[in-house]
Amino acid sequence: MPDVILPCLDEAAALPWVLSRMPCGFHPIVADNGSRDGSPAIAAAFGATVVPAAPRGFGAAAHAGLAAATADVVCFMDADGSFDPRQLPRVATAIAAGSHDLVLGRRRPTERGAWPLHARAGNAVVSWRLRRTTGMLVHDLGPMRAARREALLELGLTDRRFGYPLEMMVRAAAAGWRIGEVDVDYAPRTAGGRSKVTGTVRGTLRAVRDMSRVLAS
Repeated sequence: MPDVILPCLDEAAALPWVLSRMPCGFHPIVADNGSRDGSPAIAAAFGATVVPAAPRGFGAAAHAGLAAATADVVCFMDADGSFDPRQLPRVATAIAAGSHDLVLGRRRPTERGAWPLHARAGNAVVSWRLRRTTGMLVHDLGPMRAARREALLELGLTDRRFGYPLEMMVRAAAAGWRIGEVDVDYAPRTAGGRSKVTGTVRGTLRAVRDMSRVLAS
């Protein structure tokens, strides 16, 4: 029974759809990063485990969820409705079977505008640098992903901002992990909201800056 870590900041509009589509046997952990829109109460009403996450930052929320998880296999997924939880088995199955150590969901937009050009360009640049520096054959930083909990904790991840997902990949590659990609759907956010990262050029630049620091360390 995998745990699903959902970093959350003001996702009240998306959480009902996301949590209602959680596959059987996948338990959601909503790591709340200071929401003011009632997200924690909504998550709890849908049966999710809710944990507070501080300080403010994507990595802080993701790691708080990881610390709270108890399952052998853990998945990560954005809580904004851009990913369909019913596709979580695509990233989790190979981990449970033991054929891979980290599986990333390679985003495939379901409609025009789901993945803005500036965000796709930023992802492409960082992915190219990642392939060049580590030899890892990946094409996307894969916000939907899965790995084993204990192994992730042993990586000793320290970034608490947008660099967290990339640090996970860099350290996993250095540790000799078997890393793979599978295609997953990528849709616009629920209720037409705007992503903290891909929704603005500024947010994308902040994420690229944080990730560049990880690659330079």
